[in-house]
Amino acid sequence: MDLSKKSSENIEFMIEGIKSKLRVVNVAAIKPSHFDEEKYEDLHDLYDMVMRKDTFSTSELEAIVNELGNLRRG
Repeated sequence: MDLSKKSSENIEFMIEGIKSKLRVVNVAAIKPSHFDEEKYEDLHDLYDMVMRKDTFSTSELEAIVNELGNLRRG
């Protein structure tokens, strides 16, 4: 998948990857439809960071979830 291109499919791929990697319990709270291409680069940076790490501290998880909240449309 070419994540260098802005698309709703790539947003969905990244969000699902982040949720899977973080083992998000409430998966309905984070939906790809909550994000748009306007903040694609920021979401891509967050995705890259999450995928590079194997484990996350509680504070890192909180920061990631907060950043996802900041990137949501609305």
